[in-house]
Order: sequence, then C-alpha cells, then structure tokens
Amino acid sequence: MKIVVNGRHLEVTPALKSYAEEKIGKFEKYLSNITEATVTISVEKYRHKAEVLIKVNGALIQAESVTSEVYSAIDEVVEKLEKQVVKYKERLKTHRKVEKRTVGEVHEKHTEHGRIIKHKRFDMKPMGAEEAVHQMDLLDKDFFVFVNDISGDINVVYRRKDNNYGLIEPVK
Repeated sequence: MKIVVNGRHLEVTPALKSYAEEKIGKFEKYLSNITEATVTISVEKYRHKAEVLIKVNGALIQAESVTSEVYSAIDEVVEKLEKQVVKYKERLKTHRKVEKRTVGEVHEKHTEHGRIIKHKRFDMKPMGAEEAVHQMDLLDKDFFVFVNDISGDINVVYRRKDNNYGLIEPVK
C-alpha cells in the first residue's frame, strides 16, 4: 500500500509522518487490496484537521477529523475510518455474489457567497444506482455523482430528509 502524507499550512515532520503511516498502515490487515492512502494534515489557527482517503478495489473510503491537537486528530480520523471499513466489509459480504463494479466520480463543489471554495476530482467509472447509494453511504455524504452503467449518463443519488434516497437522471 502506498501512503502519501501531505501537510497544508504545516510542515510534516518525520515523527508526524511515521505516526500517520503507522496508524493508516494497520488497515492493510483488514483490507488486503488497498492501492493508496492519502493523508492530509492541515492547521488553521488552533484547529488541526486530518483527512484520509483510502482507495480500495476502486472504492473510496474517506474520513476527516478536526481537533485542537494534530495527533489526536489523526487518532480520531482512524476511529472514523475503522467504522467505515467495517461498513465496507459488511457490504462486501452481503453483495459477494453480485458483480463487482467500480467507483464513479464525485465532483464536489461547495459554494460560499457564490464562490467555489473546494474542488475535488475522482475517476468516473460506470455503476448502478444501488452501488452508488452504497458508495455514498461509505463516504458519509448526502449525494453522489456517478455514471449510470446502463444509460451511460451522469446521474446523482441523494439522501432525502425521510432517510430514503432519490435519483436524478437527465432527460435528453
């Protein structure tokens, strides 16, 4: 597994890098097919934020944590990842006989006062609506953008206030 540790507004010391690699490296025991893990540690005033994105078999597992201390932020994000890894493994067990599909692109743009303040890019691969819902739950997001494997169109699944899901499909 390749582990990349990045710092934003913070110099990543060898001790901090080895601590993050040690904590994230333990997921290899539970998921043997992890291709890459990206750890981003950032500081804003007294807030230390740790973000981790793990790529597993085309699926993405993501978590973030904000605390007042950088090492506790890493510990907290690892706890969140553990819960998501359990969810992922349970989903694999229940869908073992279903054809494996890969993760679609999530293209998130958060706006504040009309400006794009965050931009993410991911590989976009075809999948069904049910798989997209599972991926959205795995990422702990309220929506997920994906390419529909049947129509080839870009679709969006989203979590409704009544805890059901919605699907947005374009009309040509």
